[in-house]
Amino acid sequence: MLLHGETTSREIVESVATAIASRDHTIGGYLSSDFERAVVEAEAADLSLPLGGIPIALKDNINAEDHPCSCGSRFLKNGYLAPYDATVSSMLKRSGAVLFGRTNLDEFAMGSSTENSAFKKTRNPHDLGRIPGGSSGGSAAVVAADMAVAALGSDTGGSIRQPASHCGVVGLKPSYGRVSRYGLVAFASSLDQIGPLTKTVEDAALVLQAIAGNDPKDSTCLPSEVPDYASSLEGGIRGMKIGLPREFFEDQALDSGVRAKVEEALAKLEAEGAELVELSLPSTAYAVAVYYILAPAEASSNLSRYDGVRYGKRVDEGDGIISMYRDSRAKGFGSEVKRRIILGTYVLSSGYSGKYYLKAQKARTLIQQEYQEAFKKVDVIIGPVSPTPARKIGEHAESPLEDYLADVYTISANLAGICGLSVPCGTVERQGSHLPVGLQILGPHLAESKILQAGRAWEQVRDSGSPAPS
Repeated sequence: MLLHGETTSREIVESVATAIASRDHTIGGYLSSDFERAVVEAEAADLSLPLGGIPIALKDNINAEDHPCSCGSRFLKNGYLAPYDATVSSMLKRSGAVLFGRTNLDEFAMGSSTENSAFKKTRNPHDLGRIPGGSSGGSAAVVAADMAVAALGSDTGGSIRQPASHCGVVGLKPSYGRVSRYGLVAFASSLDQIGPLTKTVEDAALVLQAIAGNDPKDSTCLPSEVPDYASSLEGGIRGMKIGLPREFFEDQALDSGVRAKVEEALAKLEAEGAELVELSLPSTAYAVAVYYILAPAEASSNLSRYDGVRYGKRVDEGDGIISMYRDSRAKGFGSEVKRRIILGTYVLSSGYSGKYYLKAQKARTLIQQEYQEAFKKVDVIIGPVSPTPARKIGEHAESPLEDYLADVYTISANLAGICGLSVPCGTVERQGSHLPVGLQILGPHLAESKILQAGRAWEQVRDSGSPAPS
């Protein structure tokens, strides 16, 4: 519409601002937004650029110069403004995008529900009594509620794909090293990846095109050539081999309604010419345990800088430097962050690092090898994103382990460094609400084109016979 002169960039920004004003007081997806700045940038946007004039929201752990970056934490809440652009922020700007607002998240991206933010709980637009998922729940919710055209999130163990599934949008976790992490506030450095949340697979491809590529500021970012993701979208599903891990489908925790929707999608893909191949990923059983050793270990190291001296609000009652460190961290961090720091410090401590951390690294290698072998037999792997639809807010308040176990299908992709995509595949009814279900498509390392092709093919199959959108 923008390119055909049917609307203007200012009108798009104004429509987003109007939606925020009317809906976000109940959903709570944004921590901040800057309408006046966005209008100025929109009117100056170069529409010949790939994302020219399009407002895009950022998860509030991604730096954008002169924008807030609180990470959903009390530690950074008092007027902190990012002094520089993350690489993805500068790349979006170069592509013409308007960086519109900052979305809510679990504190320092630690959580699966966006209930762990220090500022507010984000609610699922499909049922305000339920979680949007997390930790990128704010980004997923604002896209689902038409309060952003697209948003960026970060995915450490499923934090893009799981909220995308719960909110009924598309969420893409790129391969490790495909997108620069420079300017992303670190949670677990060997697992984190930035990716888009959008309404369609095509939009995900366009945003990925804008942010992917080598970055000399990030030594883990790969120099591999970035393909034209949009050109791969129409390749179709015929002849594609789809792997079905029995560990995903035989899981007793898998909700029957979620299973039915995923199996229905697979049957339709098979009818379109895909070949379904059953396979086994036996180390899936260890993925949650491995993740919750390695990720907290890295988090305990990364968050050591938040001490009231180098970063964060200082709490100093004049009792000495040790008390100042202790009080600043005790009052600055929330309970989930403290839980993970303590766990991570424990598994790295003398006498325990070999018993836990080293064994977890070895198990991670086994998971990586299993995926490498699986992708010699199939093009992509498909299964559910989450065992259940979105749960009620507060349901696991006394049992965080339940949320940890809910990441069982997403965590392995981060441990293996491969790419993953969540695409809506229908809804299930729970207590009068129609709750979205996501179809997870996993691909080999740097095979984003392949999973985008499969995701686009599924969208076409899913929507065939449906009336054109108004």
